[in-house]
Order: sequence, then structure tokens, then C-alpha cells
Amino acid sequence: MALYNKFGSILKQSISSNGLNGQSSMFNAIRCMSSKLFVGGLSYGTDDHSLREAFASFGDVVDARVITDRDSGRSRGFGFVNFSSDESASSALSAMDGQQLGGRNIRVSFAQERAPRSNFGGPGGYNNGGGNDGGY
Repeated sequence: MALYNKFGSILKQSISSNGLNGQSSMFNAIRCMSSKLFVGGLSYGTDDHSLREAFASFGDVVDARVITDRDSGRSRGFGFVNFSSDESASSALSAMDGQQLGGRNIRVSFAQERAPRSNFGGPGGYNNGGGNDGGY
């Protein structure tokens, strides 16, 4: 949480100092300060431990997690690797993007904050009983 607060203050400073082009400066500030990587294209046999091992040579891995389906427990084919430093994350991204892991070419990029879900009242949502007709 403290990390996100730090991002927020840096972003505010960056946007206020540049004035114009706020979105691109915000994007650049996030990219330059990110130590969390998204790893896509994982084989279904990849687990947290093997993901950590694959990225450990680039620096101190704080956390490595393969995302699994909540019902079946099977891998969803992607995960996240969090490094203790931005430099380690950058070097891992450069070296590992497009490389093979578990027999599959993986895609590595900086992780992006997921937009909050706020559409609970739309078709098929919480408030209308599940139909797509928009009525109750």
C-alpha cells in the first residue's frame, strides 16, 4: 500500500510539473517506477516455484505467483513476478520477453494496475436478475 501512495505522490508531481500531456507523463512515471512484471503465455505446468526460479537470476524476487482458476485450480496461463528493485525488473523484462519457459514462448511486460470494476448494474449484472434484456 505504501508503494502505491509513493506512486501517487510521484505522479502528482510529474503531472503538475509538466502541465500538458498528463496522461503520457503518468504512463512514463509508472513504467519507470515498476518492479512488478506480468508474465503471459505460461505453460499449464508452470507453478509459483518454477516461475520464481526462472526470474531469480535477475535480482531479488519478492513474490512470484501463477494465477489459477478459482474453480478448477488450473493455471490460467499467466502470472506476476515482483522484484525488490526496478532495475532487476527492467533487466528481467529485457532478457526474458520472448524466451522459452516450460516449452512455450513467454511474454513479459510491466504489470499495470487493473481498473476497478464498477458496472454492477448493467446487463447480466447484479441488479437486473441476469438477463440481457435490461429489464427486471
